[in-house]
Amino acid sequence: MSHEIKVQPIEPGQLDGLLELCREHAAYEGAEFHENGQVERWRSALFEGRPSLHGWMALDCGKPCGFMTVTTDFATWSAERFAYMDCLFLRDGYRGMGIGRMFLDRLREFSAAEGCGWAEWQTPTDNELGIGFYRRMGAEAKHKIRFHYDVGMRGVS
Repeated sequence: MSHEIKVQPIEPGQLDGLLELCREHAAYEGAEFHENGQVERWRSALFEGRPSLHGWMALDCGKPCGFMTVTTDFATWSAERFAYMDCLFLRDGYRGMGIGRMFLDRLREFSAAEGCGWAEWQTPTDNELGIGFYRRMGAEAKHKIRFHYDVGMRGVS
């Protein structure tokens, strides 16, 4: 099977494809996924005013096969901006084809363009394939525990 993979910024017409990829990403991680109007909030976050979310989609002959989303943040200790890769996901059958490297190239380019000194992300501890890939790409793991604190505003625009 011939693949013609392109990684490009997510476009407004691709948000339903992003929703499907997010469902698959949650299933891959064994997490719950609740559809609650994300498409419209993504539309606002990605395309209105100063974007609070930045995203890229991998397309195989126009068909979505993966995505990456990134935000920027500010580190108190160093007083510097950094990029936070919120999601990186490739559909089964597309892993090991160099697409992850294409996404990390976009992450590096984006981070530099935004004046970010580094990029951070997290992955489940049992994602051995992803952890191996990130280490091969030169990323280092930092040992911390991630906490989640629900403040009652989920799904609010």
